Amino acid sequence: MKILIADKFSEKHIDQLKKLGCEITYNPTVKAEELPALIAPYKVLVVRSKRVAVDTIKAGDQLTVILRAGAGVNTIDVKAASARGVYVTNCPGKNSVAVAELVFAFLLGLDRRLPDNVAALRAHKWNKKEFSKADGVLGKTLGVVGVGQIGREVIKRALAFGLHVVAWSRSLTLQKAKELDVEYCPDLDTLFRRADVITLHVALKTDTRKLVNADRIAMMKPNAILINTARGEVVDQAALRAALEARKIRAGLDVFDPEPAEGTADFADPILDCPNLYGTHHIGASTEQAQDAIAEEAIRIIETFVKTGVVLNCVNLAFRTPAQYQLVVRHYDRVGVLAYVMDQIRRANINIEEVQNIIFDGAAAASCRIQLDTEPGDKLVASIKDGNPDIIGVESLQIGE
Repeated sequence: MKILIADKFSEKHIDQLKKLGCEITYNPTVKAEELPALIAPYKVLVVRSKRVAVDTIKAGDQLTVILRAGAGVNTIDVKAASARGVYVTNCPGKNSVAVAELVFAFLLGLDRRLPDNVAALRAHKWNKKEFSKADGVLGKTLGVVGVGQIGREVIKRALAFGLHVVAWSRSLTLQKAKELDVEYCPDLDTLFRRADVITLHVALKTDTRKLVNADRIAMMKPNAILINTARGEVVDQAALRAALEARKIRAGLDVFDPEPAEGTADFADPILDCPNLYGTHHIGASTEQAQDAIAEEAIRIIETFVKTGVVLNCVNLAFRTPAQYQLVVRHYDRVGVLAYVMDQIRRANINIEEVQNIIFDGAAAASCRIQLDTEPGDKLVASIKDGNPDIIGVESLQIGE
């Protein structure tokens, strides 16, 4: 199996992939726009921050799996992959601790103005009078938006720092909040009004794009802190820039909208000149511990695929197909039985959505569940049942609404 690794990846983990019998091409410096010309012979594409656009997916004659060595998949055209039958998978949760640690680096850095302290000292200036002003974080209210794996790691650390945590997500319930030892916040606007510090941990989706807009930023307390280590597009950056320029709030950003696609580039976004802004270079997951954990998960995914054909952590399988009916065919486990059944379904011009064939102990008989987009009808059921001596029984069930 040919695998193209198009981003930085641990050398020791590449050796583990080679031991699986995979043919590895390691090209971490390749540009995203160069991928369409290279992808044709590869079955698996591994990326970290590289964009995988529709042109790359269409050019991938052998491409079966796109593996994001990280959590989010917003850099991959998932819709285009789904249309081509390409699995998109990722390594969720493996960078949770690293991102949570960066959240607290921002929180403490903003409160104590650590970068400004360092800049002054490097300029050979001593200004204890200016930098002695800090609020402290004990007892402050931290609003956590999103309580997935990263959000939960942030909560653990927040409680240890003595912060009062209020949390919101669409999936959060009173019971879950109690289990996390946080206060349940019924809606996002309430969280923005109450919190001294807000940290964002939601995936980028249609309904989270610009989740933090001008109205919600206006709800924040004076001098409150907004930390974004999720995705830049979750925040309306123009609205945030206006609030920073007016010195109404402070912000710590690991992500921007837009931000350079490559590892090194010129970056001159006007928000970088705003007061009260500290930023990092989208490095939330960039610790050796996190990268080792992600690489191990990537190997687990590839090894499972190589040995079984199963793609773990797949994000683009349909939760529900257009199937409306199901045929259950009990049959002897013999050559040609299912070929006969499927040929009969084809002749009836009915589309098969899903198939699962279950073998009974002893391998003498099996039960095949075939989901269809159209009702098979009594005539088809009878022709399948009566047309092959190796078919034991056929049953049609309606499964759609």
